[in-house]
Amino acid sequence: MENKETFIYTYSAKEQEEIKAIRKKYAAKEQTEDKMAQLRRLDAAVTQKATSVSLVFGVIGALVLGMGMSLAMTEIGEMVGLHGGMAMMIGILIGIIGIVLVCAAYPLYNRIIKKEREKIAPEIIRLTDELMK
Repeated sequence: MENKETFIYTYSAKEQEEIKAIRKKYAAKEQTEDKMAQLRRLDAAVTQKATSVSLVFGVIGALVLGMGMSLAMTEIGEMVGLHGGMAMMIGILIGIIGIVLVCAAYPLYNRIIKKEREKIAPEIIRLTDELMK
């Protein structure tokens, strides 16, 4: 006669959570994204791109402005071989270029926002139509 004994193990809630956490690391991730999350992600991507490009443009402009100010106001011009008023004139010109770059950062931001919104508008309209039904 066969004696089949079955053992049933139960773990505590803490151990169950740990088991689930470990399993979650190795299980295939589901790539389902609800429509509202997708809408938020698309909207944020537009402003994120415009912000990063205009920030880089503005920082470069500020660095160029600082370089021009340093050339005009310190002895750096003499170190690089420019004597007298020449260093100041070149420094002022470089500073003006930096000011133009900094001032152009905001219009660049607006232009990128406009183009990205035009590009993504059909998808946003489609998602909002589905969500408003």
